[in-house]
Amino acid sequence: MKWHDHYDQHLTTASEAVKAIKSGDRVVLAHACGEPKSLVEAMVARADELERVEIVHMVAMGSARYCLPEYAAAFRHNSLFVGATTRKAVNDGRGDYTPCFFSEIPRLFRDEILPVDVALITVSPPDKLGFFCMGISVDYTKQAALSAKTVIAAVNPNMPRVGGESCLHATDIDYFVPTGDPLIELAPPKLGETEKAIGGHVASLIKDGDCLQLGIGALPDAVLSYLGEKNDLGVHSEMISDGAMNLVNSGVITCRRKTFLTGKIVITFAMGTAAFYEWLNDNTMIEAYPVDFVNDPFRIAQNDNMVAINSALAVDSMGQVAATTLGPMQYSGVGGQVDFVRGASRSRGGRSIIALPSTASKGTQSRIVACLQPGSAVTTSRYDVDYVATEFGIAALRGKTLRQRCETLIEIAHPDFRDQLRDDCRKLYGCGR
Repeated sequence: MKWHDHYDQHLTTASEAVKAIKSGDRVVLAHACGEPKSLVEAMVARADELERVEIVHMVAMGSARYCLPEYAAAFRHNSLFVGATTRKAVNDGRGDYTPCFFSEIPRLFRDEILPVDVALITVSPPDKLGFFCMGISVDYTKQAALSAKTVIAAVNPNMPRVGGESCLHATDIDYFVPTGDPLIELAPPKLGETEKAIGGHVASLIKDGDCLQLGIGALPDAVLSYLGEKNDLGVHSEMISDGAMNLVNSGVITCRRKTFLTGKIVITFAMGTAAFYEWLNDNTMIEAYPVDFVNDPFRIAQNDNMVAINSALAVDSMGQVAATTLGPMQYSGVGGQVDFVRGASRSRGGRSIIALPSTASKGTQSRIVACLQPGSAVTTSRYDVDYVATEFGIAALRGKTLRQRCETLIEIAHPDFRDQLRDDCRKLYGCGR
């Protein structure tokens, strides 16, 4: 059978396609802004007909209505990275959190540690050979589709076509649902004075020709805003957004000096504005690969001068980084932080930077602490940490004793908390003079 015959025969509506979902199924949603909104809403509309459907994904950028209490009998969310719309369900006990590195999620599906019954994904229209591109959500989504018993794809002309290993063939898909839904957008964050100060400190550690990994939010965007005078930067990152586009357009990011996939911005997913998605489309500089390729520390390390930039919720006086929990409360997930910290450590000339504001709760709590709260999960260990940056400066921790770490971290804490930190550290560890 020719691919377009398969496509025509399996063309349907969202409400018809999601009838393939049965009670007790595990349903994996495409990641972040690649979520197929119309398919998810059609699934939720069947709540009265379903029981115990497990919904698995990382960052939810949609409404996540399946997490609402009224749908608890029909759906239970299993989060691989807790976000704003799923956090309450997880912490109220109506959802679950599965700890895992981003790079290892495809293995969970491929090895049937988490067998996939149904994958709901978004793809571009097909090319002449019958290949549909997953564009802004390749990451774990491709393996979820390859492992699923049933694949339902929203075929959306707004999904950009991106190079790399980002496509599925028509024969890999069971149902095709045409849609014109705008892709979910991530607006550029507003930068305050704190973010700008941190961005300036982090940018001071970046040299011409470095290869960057950047995360999501105000701090990565603040760093990018200070790189306008740099030359020939490269990007190997789990994601990019509008800030990277702006630096490519201004000639700062060229990838000419990259030592792995030279000339290419390598990503596994993307989040940004509609203009950014249009810029991604058929952009030969961009290549998207599954996350077990992009976030593999040994591939990351093949980039000389790799600089990994990540954020945290708290850092203790030994250098332990908590980026996923507030005490025992699950706040987010590990994502690719540890993968890139370790990849940068193995890179020739590599550096990793943990950036965070010095305070939380409107200045009433220090994020630099003597010890982490009870119940906190350590994300990046004290053995892996390199640089820590706040708006008050940079602490270089690699090769430092515990006493030296304590003292240099106190120096970048907010001045209002330094005396208390010294007292706490002296009592706990005999340091912090």
